[in-house]
Amino acid sequence: MPNQPSYRCASLKLISLILLVFALTAPVQTAGANEQNAKTLRFNVSPNGYPPYLIVEDNQPAGIMWDVVTLIAERIGYEVVAEQIPRKRVDAMLQEGYIDGTPRAIEWTDNPDQFLFTDPVVAVEEVLFIPAGSELQYRKPEDLFNRTIVTHLGYSYPKLEPHLEKEKIRRFDVSRDRDMFTFLLHGKRFDAAVADRLVGQWILLNEGLQGQFRISEETISKYPFRLMLRKDWADFAEQFNEELASVRESGELDTILARYR
Repeated sequence: MPNQPSYRCASLKLISLILLVFALTAPVQTAGANEQNAKTLRFNVSPNGYPPYLIVEDNQPAGIMWDVVTLIAERIGYEVVAEQIPRKRVDAMLQEGYIDGTPRAIEWTDNPDQFLFTDPVVAVEEVLFIPAGSELQYRKPEDLFNRTIVTHLGYSYPKLEPHLEKEKIRRFDVSRDRDMFTFLLHGKRFDAAVADRLVGQWILLNEGLQGQFRISEETISKYPFRLMLRKDWADFAEQFNEELASVRESGELDTILARYR
């Protein structure tokens, strides 16, 4: 019994020493965790997506751009968090830091100099989808004279616009890409539909209509689809571009594209 007080004293000193060590090391661990969490890309997928580039089902993102961005981001040490931002608010929320990146073509941006763009991930090509039994061959706008094409409501087509204004080519507007093919398939007065190549292929794949149409070799328009970032993301953009080149060269990009055709 006489040794009990010294035993308790030694125990208390040992516990105090352990607590001191824990207190000194805890801030270091927290800083490391914060640094890791900072390597996050908040990526806009929009509320309704843009199939097949972005697909949002049950709040689960997918699509060409999502697959490419998440693949590359993981390899360069970033976690991608999906954000659903309406189109009209994207630019402002990107500049204010609520999101870090969004898919965009430079040509679709009002003030592109305010942002940083990566190398193109994929080309957005507008082409003509023509019923399989039609004799129409499109090589130049004049081939559409005296014909009616199904177009997207609110879209302009610079290559065709002068002829549309003079009504040498007639347009019939619909609000959804999917409806273009319904009208074209069942409406005898329609000759072709202007749609994005990959969007059209995605719709035909999901609707089981792949043999019903052929696609013109000549494009109506072609825009490189990129990742748009804030200008302070230059280091990320450089790493992204390097890895994107590798993904393209290895054939991984083609594999991703093939999933949605």
